[in-house]
Amino acid sequence: MISEKLPDHIVYSQPVVEFVTVAAETCLFLEKTTEQTRSEFVSKAVKILPLLYLKAAVLEIPAPVFDSVVERFVTEEDYLFVKEQLEQLLGADDSYLEVFHPDMALSDTPIAAFVSESLADVYQEIKDFAANYQTMDTDVMNDALVMCLNAFGEHWGQKALSALRALHAVRHGDNFNKEDQEDAPAQKIDRNSFFGFLKDENEDDLTSKLL
Repeated sequence: MISEKLPDHIVYSQPVVEFVTVAAETCLFLEKTTEQTRSEFVSKAVKILPLLYLKAAVLEIPAPVFDSVVERFVTEEDYLFVKEQLEQLLGADDSYLEVFHPDMALSDTPIAAFVSESLADVYQEIKDFAANYQTMDTDVMNDALVMCLNAFGEHWGQKALSALRALHAVRHGDNFNKEDQEDAPAQKIDRNSFFGFLKDENEDDLTSKLL
């Protein structure tokens, strides 16, 4: 996918290609939650989420081409698939206190949030982006990038950081790796991912060295 002969357009620039590669890898990682133990998932998540955030944060938002929004691909079923598998895997570690919730200033009690819901929200945005990027229509790719980066600033960037904060506490807690040392991975749900388009055997995987 990465080539010296790519068109001179922002969607083919190295920073964007790196972002879409990490975004697709993150989606695959979240889709395969049931193939991992709790400790394996947490250990990988605290590495890939900062990388995803960084790759999005360094990008400039291009000017949109169309007046309308690009196509959405993630269905409610897709969203719930990711969310429910994370709930099952994380158990009690799924919940955390959200200090940046908009209603926090008006509340006398802590507001609970959930890693599963936060990461499902992140998944929804980056999978829609990656699916539109797959079309290889430059205008569609451009506006998908616009939509994804706008959503990054509005909500999914914060949700990625909040989930990372909660998972960091789990990863470095006293009980990490004790509960599932002898556990097998959760029951696998057979579900095909459509992100193989970014898995090129001839390319270096940006995240393989981290995971």
